[in-house]
Amino acid sequence: MDDKKGFTKKNTMNDFLRQEDIERATSDASCALQERLSFTPPICDVFKAPYCRLEDVDRYAFHLHPEAKKELPDIINNVVHRVAKNEDPSETDKEKHRKQRNVGIVFSGGPAPGGHNVIAGLYDAMTSANTDSRIFGFLMGPDGILEKNYIEITGDLVDSHRNLGGFGMIKTGRTKIDSGEKMKKARSTILELELDALVIVGGDDSNTNAAFLAQELRSDGVQVIGVPKTIDGDIQVRDVNNNSICAVSFGFHTAARAFAHNINNLCSDCSSDVKYWHICKVMGRVASHLALEVALQVHPNITLIGEELADFIDEERIKKAEEEGTIDYTAYGMTLRQVSRLICDGIVRRAAVGKNYGVIVIPEGLLEFINEIQVFIIKLNTIIADYNSTHDMDFNSHFPTLKDKLEYLRQLARMSRENHTFSIWNTRDDDLFNVLPPFFQEGLLTERDSHGNFQFSQMETDRVVMGLVEDYLKRLADRGVYKNGIKVGSYRQTMDERGLDPDVYGSALFKNYDTNDDFLMVKESIVSIKTLKQTLVKAELLSDSEAVPSPVEAIYKQSVPKFKTQYHFYGYDGRGNDPTWFDCTYTYNLGMTAFALIVNGATGQMAAINNLEKDFQNWEPIGLPIGSLMHLEERKSKLALVMERALVDIDSPAFKVFAAKRDKWLAATPGDDCYRRPGPIRYSGESEDARPITLILNDLGSSFFKNTP
Repeated sequence: MDDKKGFTKKNTMNDFLRQEDIERATSDASCALQERLSFTPPICDVFKAPYCRLEDVDRYAFHLHPEAKKELPDIINNVVHRVAKNEDPSETDKEKHRKQRNVGIVFSGGPAPGGHNVIAGLYDAMTSANTDSRIFGFLMGPDGILEKNYIEITGDLVDSHRNLGGFGMIKTGRTKIDSGEKMKKARSTILELELDALVIVGGDDSNTNAAFLAQELRSDGVQVIGVPKTIDGDIQVRDVNNNSICAVSFGFHTAARAFAHNINNLCSDCSSDVKYWHICKVMGRVASHLALEVALQVHPNITLIGEELADFIDEERIKKAEEEGTIDYTAYGMTLRQVSRLICDGIVRRAAVGKNYGVIVIPEGLLEFINEIQVFIIKLNTIIADYNSTHDMDFNSHFPTLKDKLEYLRQLARMSRENHTFSIWNTRDDDLFNVLPPFFQEGLLTERDSHGNFQFSQMETDRVVMGLVEDYLKRLADRGVYKNGIKVGSYRQTMDERGLDPDVYGSALFKNYDTNDDFLMVKESIVSIKTLKQTLVKAELLSDSEAVPSPVEAIYKQSVPKFKTQYHFYGYDGRGNDPTWFDCTYTYNLGMTAFALIVNGATGQMAAINNLEKDFQNWEPIGLPIGSLMHLEERKSKLALVMERALVDIDSPAFKVFAAKRDKWLAATPGDDCYRRPGPIRYSGESEDARPITLILNDLGSSFFKNTP
């Protein structure tokens, strides 16, 4: 009977699971997915014509690096091309457009939202021109080229990934084709597949690869086109006259919006339970573009921009040095201690108006903008390398503990006092180094990578900074500076309920009792129950033998702040997010631009869209000469020719608006905070999904100042 019951229940559950409604509710294909897959991004006007051509644009000028001229002779003289309608195509033009082509595409570097739409745009343009054209996707990034690992991309495959985030269709990888042997392997694969063109979707390193592959494969008749991708937003192209040509790489907007939405949730949380400071580290190792965009999207209480810290000048130090007839190079760039003081000032000011909570945004690469950290790294690299060379043993093995390492540095500092010619590590270095949190000291002294470089990626930037902040806040609390403000009404109610006259005690307890302030500040001299009692005795409100009245003690305890933090890192979640309308549309048109460049015989060019900062109808598909964007940069302890990465321009309208607004957003005044709700990501093209606020402000600023006498 029991077996029969069990059998019956089992069958019943199976029947239940087979219902259509159950299948629909638990299907991998959600309603949101179906809607995304069916969305069709708009296309630039030029692509609505059956044929296109390239027009040379001579209004942009670039500085051509001598090394680029030497290494990229066949593509260095490329110019900017604008994709234009071909209103009167010749038969040759038509045949060229309709030609059957084999094109390869590869993702390189970290994922960025919108990559699949680059493939979709390229596929739709190619198959519209000739249904027999074929696209091959190299799997796992450039390794797929080197190892001949690829798939043919079909219409069904494209349709199942339209408007979706990630690079799941063909995956990605970080291998670089940066040696003669690798170049030989890549060429073999490309020729074996009889590719007419290769499209490389990636960041600065990947587009550098595209330039060198274009140079290598030119004699084989294979075209190479780059596509700008990175969520960091540091691929921005300007000419020598600072004219913006490509305002931002794809993926940046979506990542910033994803981070902003999540950080706004923390704003709601902290203003609800009023007890946490949320420390939000956002991706961006080389530039702070994401931190700036998040600040404009959300209005967090404190946002640090690395480029601004690097540009800081300590006028007092400079003046003192001038009086002494010397130059103080440490006056340039904000120190880590100054950064911590800056944050502490905001925290103390908010606590004074009853807001001992908030949100702080810190860019991942902040430490790379702090001059003293760079100096430490250079000096410690030299010390460690010199020790290893002189003693023929490993520095970290010989000094296994942090205590051992610090003692060795103190010996060097003492040596600098005794011998003025020894300057690699002086007393000031030692004093500053000992201010750093122990785990950061340990990090700065750990083994270098195989090239002898410090491994910044292993540093917990946010915890380094906040470790100093917490230490200084304790000192400020001990000095009676860091206190919670007490609301006037709350104080009066507490005293009245226990039959104590608030006016009698008010002047003794608070430094601002006789003002019209909304929040009362306990005097700085009152830092403990003992000093509280001494204050009351001195004011003749209490005798030595009497205890502090409990309401007064309760008020004092309310004034003692508890600094509580929660740490968050925003990176991988944003780069894997489904793209915004802006990135869906941008990347789809980038794919079509890549095809337009291929059709018209271009190589060594990067597909781009001009006027991204303007409304969509003003977008202009273009091809940029990658060779012209190259400069020499130190990579792995060697100078290498690479695309230059763009930093936040602190003279830009977007940054100036942020700088003008940040004190308001700190909200160190009574009343509500200024948190902004950007809302979730959509693909409707409305409001925040239309384009980055950074671009909007820069465009508004450009128009305003152009028209202002």
